[in-house]
Amino acid sequence: MDYGKTLHLPETDFPMRGNLPKREPDMIKFWQENKIYEKRLKKRQGCKKFILHDGPPYANGKLHIGHALNKCLKDFILKYKTQTGHYTKYIPGWDTHGLPIEHAVIKDTGLNRHEIAPLDLRAKCREYALQNVDMQRKDFIRFGVLGDWEHPYLTLQKPVEVAQIGVFGEMAKKGYIYKGLKTVYWCPHCETALAEAEIEYKDDKSFSIYVKFKSVDLNCHMPKGADPEKVFALIWTTTPWTIPCNVAISANEEFDYVWVRIGDEYLLMAKDLVEPTMKAGKVEDYEVLPDVMKGKQLEGLVFQHPLYADRKVPIILGDHVTLEAGTGLVHTAPDHGEDDFNVCMKYAAWGLKPLGTVDGTGRYTDKVPGFEGQFVFDSNVPVIKKLAEINALFAKSTFRHQYPHCWRCKQPIIYRATEQWFASVDGFRQEALDAIDKVRWIPSWGHDRIYNMIRDRGDWCISRQRVWGVPIPIFYCKDCGEHIINDETITHLQKMFAEEGSNTWWMHDVKELLPEGYKCPHCGGTEFRKEEDTMDVWFDSGCTHQGVMKNDPDSGYPVDMYLEGSDQHRGWFNSSLLTSVAINGIAPYRQVLTHGFTVDGEGRKMSKSVGNTVAPQEVIEKYGADVMRLWVASADYQGDIRLSPKILKQLSDVYRKIRNTFRYLLGNLADYNPATDAVAYENMSELDKWALLRMEQVLETVTDAYENYQFHVMYHAIHNFCTVDLSAIYLDIIKDRLYTEKADAKIRRSAQTAMYHILDTLVKILAPVLSFTTEEVWQNMPAVEGKEESVLLTDWPEKHPEYLDADMEKRWNTLLSYRSDFMRALEVARKDHKIGHPLDAAVTIYADGEDYDFLSQWQKRLATLLIVSEVNLVKGDAPADAMAGEHHADTKVVVEPSSHEKCERCWKHDASVGSDPDHPTLCARCAAVLKE
Repeated sequence: MDYGKTLHLPETDFPMRGNLPKREPDMIKFWQENKIYEKRLKKRQGCKKFILHDGPPYANGKLHIGHALNKCLKDFILKYKTQTGHYTKYIPGWDTHGLPIEHAVIKDTGLNRHEIAPLDLRAKCREYALQNVDMQRKDFIRFGVLGDWEHPYLTLQKPVEVAQIGVFGEMAKKGYIYKGLKTVYWCPHCETALAEAEIEYKDDKSFSIYVKFKSVDLNCHMPKGADPEKVFALIWTTTPWTIPCNVAISANEEFDYVWVRIGDEYLLMAKDLVEPTMKAGKVEDYEVLPDVMKGKQLEGLVFQHPLYADRKVPIILGDHVTLEAGTGLVHTAPDHGEDDFNVCMKYAAWGLKPLGTVDGTGRYTDKVPGFEGQFVFDSNVPVIKKLAEINALFAKSTFRHQYPHCWRCKQPIIYRATEQWFASVDGFRQEALDAIDKVRWIPSWGHDRIYNMIRDRGDWCISRQRVWGVPIPIFYCKDCGEHIINDETITHLQKMFAEEGSNTWWMHDVKELLPEGYKCPHCGGTEFRKEEDTMDVWFDSGCTHQGVMKNDPDSGYPVDMYLEGSDQHRGWFNSSLLTSVAINGIAPYRQVLTHGFTVDGEGRKMSKSVGNTVAPQEVIEKYGADVMRLWVASADYQGDIRLSPKILKQLSDVYRKIRNTFRYLLGNLADYNPATDAVAYENMSELDKWALLRMEQVLETVTDAYENYQFHVMYHAIHNFCTVDLSAIYLDIIKDRLYTEKADAKIRRSAQTAMYHILDTLVKILAPVLSFTTEEVWQNMPAVEGKEESVLLTDWPEKHPEYLDADMEKRWNTLLSYRSDFMRALEVARKDHKIGHPLDAAVTIYADGEDYDFLSQWQKRLATLLIVSEVNLVKGDAPADAMAGEHHADTKVVVEPSSHEKCERCWKHDASVGSDPDHPTLCARCAAVLKE
């Protein structure tokens, strides 16, 4: 018999054998069949609430690793809050309207959205959205996320839509909603306005051109002796296609401007930009005239549009003009730039206004003679060629920069002046800023980020030229042209939406959508038309605090937390804040936590084209969801989070160590009954007390980490505890007594008592993260009275301050520093082949003074602590070949093979081996145990 094997460890049908990809679905089935989520809520009914409102992902396509990061973080928090006594109802949600889904349906089906009936297109979009909800829901459940998956909220649900048009109506009643002509982000491919949150910036190649505008009327500022036909204002632009749309030139009233003579031509530009401009034009021979003009002196000077001789272009003044690049004279096209539009509105009395130069498909209208029907981005080269032909092109080059693209079709967008519906942020901006100050932002820089965004943002464009969405609930009187929205119309629509959903807008004619006999409150008219635009999807999701949280008495409003990626400062956090403040005067959340984005192992953005993406489904298939969840916990999510096959392999190794710790603890508790075998703390060995002290310290660290959402701190604390304190020290040392002492020996029961407490604590504090693994552990732990059905129903471990013995901790810290030195000497002896197993060794320690005094207190236990057969402590000088310690240089060690025979049961070399004739190959201790 090989007595070295674990005597008390069952060897057949033992749990915890890994294979997570196959075992985890069984755990999910267990949670579902036994309604663990529902029991979790029932257990905490009436307790203090902690409600996290789920930011809705788009019901469009497969989930990516960012979704896994986000949902796992939410799950960690809610499971921990449940354990600490909170009621944690969690309603998952989905964003189901808008451009992403409509675009996908049109792309997949090949439909022409201009030809298909609105209700038919909406039906296909709804079907597509619901299919994707089902697909994504299965993945979220597979991630191990617990929630009310049978009753999620969807932005297409009737109650959510009813609440949304109620929010819109309330904002309109307060005067926050208006229709106006403004320059907005416009996607010519999707043919719709976009919000700032729907813009992505990508590297793009653009032209840089300098264009000459010939003088018309310069008053007294004409250079002396110059031919008016040779006098020009010089502008710079990176969008040549907008030159045909130019109506003005902007200057800064504070800048100095000069005339630059090149041959017989005179060019007007900012004095500080003459040198870089001449370099751009490759001009070496030029003269800067001495007369300097302030920008405010140039106001009203008139030049001629280079392409259209009948269009007079005045100089106007604007603060947006800078000296960072160009000439200090800014080409101004109010149709295609926010600054351009705003500065022209100040000069509206001069007739400066948008011309309507580009239609919804991004093609020039008949307002652009010579280029009608051309797609704007295709017009860059023709415009440049035309400018060159007429000698209006001073310089041309190309450069790469970050240019805005549509988040859905990924194509470049334009700025386009159109009539849209807006929410006037000015009406409640200060209230929103005050509300931000009352929210806890995690990390703290989130406060300044959203504060600055709200402080500086313009009005919110909330209309979209789509069919799949919630309609803007506004009517127009055909007689007087006024728009109509009030309590009466909104209340009537809400009743219809409650019965038929937002489809009702397209199902009925306008008279059915209005109260019976309704008359225009402005003129008494009875003929109306309805708005054709739908609402921005950020308005959809931004109203869910009303349609989901406020409508649910078990959730409430405001909620405790919003948790999303840091991009949502300009997205969901922003839209939710604005709608909530606008109608209720408060933020919809008490705290907001943000995380970074997933990048590859080298810190690069993940991209399918680069081939560096890691799909959560692939991670789970290979390693299991718990390894993925451990990766989420291990990362400091406040920055970007790296992920690669190498990182996953490392995490799987860490997971295996934690799992093996659980397995070892479980195996050695197979014959332990906590009710009858526990040893009182005061009667436990000091080594066991030290292990409990370390467990208590880890519990404190981990509790604080969960409270502050610092999961990586929790990860490192538990990883170090398992690999160092337990595996390398405590469990290694106690193997001897676990395997060789009598089963019910007090010293063995003492160790089992400590192990059971450690196991019970570890399984609970890891349950929020390693939910599958801890459930399996929990189901195989010793049965005790009152044991919960699932680890996800357990309470957070109780504190044991009596374990925190400061004097004992100090003694053991010192002892373990000596042990580290001695173990190092043993490792060197093994490498030099002096010994094989550490139990083959006889160790002699040479020490003096305080070293000797300290070690002599432990002399009888040193062999056990070092896991060797014998230790001799010698006071005095050490031989020359003795090895000095790193921590205690005056203490030296000699390691030699033991001269005694080896016990076949405990593997120790001992002088008593063979002393019992009945057991000639065993030491006296093992022989006595077997006799008992």
